[in-house]
Amino acid sequence: MALKAVHVSDVPNLDHVPENASLSLCSTRFSKEVAREVTFKAPKFLVIGHRGNGMNALQSTDRRMKAFKENTIASFNAASNFPIDYIEFDVQVTKDGYPIIFHDNFMFSEDQGTVYEKRVTDLTLSEFLSYGPQREEGKQGKPLLRKNKDGKIVMWNVETDDYFCTLEQAFQRVNPSLGFNIELKFDDNVVYQKDHLIHVLEAILKVVFEQAKDRPIVFSSFQPDAIQLVRKLQNTYPVFFLTNAGNEIYYDARRNTMEEAIKVCLEGGLQGIVSEVRGIFRNPGAVSKIKESKLSLLTYGKLNNVPEAVYMQHLMGVEGVIVDLVQEISGAVSNMLKPSKEESGEKEQIEVEAKPQFSQRELSFLLKLIPELIQQ
Repeated sequence: MALKAVHVSDVPNLDHVPENASLSLCSTRFSKEVAREVTFKAPKFLVIGHRGNGMNALQSTDRRMKAFKENTIASFNAASNFPIDYIEFDVQVTKDGYPIIFHDNFMFSEDQGTVYEKRVTDLTLSEFLSYGPQREEGKQGKPLLRKNKDGKIVMWNVETDDYFCTLEQAFQRVNPSLGFNIELKFDDNVVYQKDHLIHVLEAILKVVFEQAKDRPIVFSSFQPDAIQLVRKLQNTYPVFFLTNAGNEIYYDARRNTMEEAIKVCLEGGLQGIVSEVRGIFRNPGAVSKIKESKLSLLTYGKLNNVPEAVYMQHLMGVEGVIVDLVQEISGAVSNMLKPSKEESGEKEQIEVEAKPQFSQRELSFLLKLIPELIQQ
């Protein structure tokens, strides 16, 4: 079936929605919601667990990258044992309309020695939950495999496995102190019709508004039309545009530069940007442009597992980082940002881990040097 791309501004049934409308004004399905202006201001430098306690890199020799099955209740609650603010996870909607938590576009399994794949959004909820470990004692799930970035298909083996979950189950079973960064997951290689995007987003929003209570929520997505739509469909939770900031090039030009990302946010009334960290280090001036546009800035990427790179971002004005090494980076950030004896007013000697101190001149030099250091 041919799919046609549309911009949010072209969606006729949303054009009349007032800028400050709540979700209840957009759809009767959410009539209990009370209108309020959405804002986002990080109370401190945020640490966000990537897919919970960290993504799975099955090809890695680092055991930490295979400690917990990503995007599961076990991974989410493991992350909650450390001083982090949010967990980030990916939400898709099954064929029969249930929001589920899973990153990849395709599910890989094996039957009598033959490997097969199925698109996740073509599965029903019961089919999705039939893969991997099962909740019912003694029940055997379908074998679960995964396709690595190099194209190799391997068994999805981790030290602590867990069954897949729905978005509703995450709200019900994850430590309520953790905020949720809900990434609205769409396939980069599919051009979506507006009606499909609305259907998916409304299914997700229904669960959020029924289950969130006082839990902090942030929405994000790489899909420009979807992220502007979710902002028009609700005015309660902050919405961030995800961008690779030029590290990869896409057919949709809105995804290819920081300038385009800022434009998407301003046109859609979004609250901020989540950038691949190399895009910030290669172009430090983008931080000031984002701030001048009154947008917040978070980052993701492998460099966020390096404490020094995280601290540099704090100095640059980045408001938070999405990380895989939750224990290590949350601990490092706690030490880096711990107030000094003078600031805390304590008289006793306190031993804290030393944190880098940079003058403005040194910081300026480092910002000029970093783009050269990270070139590939």
